[in-house]
Amino acid sequence: MSRICLFPGTFDPVTLGHVDIINRALPLFDKIIVGIGLNASKAPMFTPEQRLNWINELYAHDSRVKGAVYEGLTVDYCKLIGAKFILRGIRYVSDFEYEKTIADANRTMDRSIETIFLTGEPKYTSVASTIVRDILRNGGDASPFLPERVAHSIKL
Repeated sequence: MSRICLFPGTFDPVTLGHVDIINRALPLFDKIIVGIGLNASKAPMFTPEQRLNWINELYAHDSRVKGAVYEGLTVDYCKLIGAKFILRGIRYVSDFEYEKTIADANRTMDRSIETIFLTGEPKYTSVASTIVRDILRNGGDASPFLPERVAHSIKL
């Protein structure tokens, strides 16, 4: 049985923090699906297609990582793709409190799916897509927070 993991998020845009979590999770799983969740309450800056392209370009060299776009409950998507693990990155204690609430709800809905938390490298603690979007909207240089391919495609 393969250890398939879903790393859900908006990835708007994909940051160095996201890449850090994916890279450090690779030894733990046979396959990581980076799931771009569509959320009606969020207004993303980049299209789902653009975000999917970034993920697939960044990991074109590694068949264990694939991007996907999904809608609905994360646990339902896990069942659809055969994932028994949900990966979440934690930067601060406040992230853990929020993420644990979601993990508890997911566990209540499906006890066979386990949430795995990885803490981000300290150098990526301040990297958040929300901050990157604010920098971009205001004409700033967000390249220190982004993988080179992502920064180049945004034309920073």
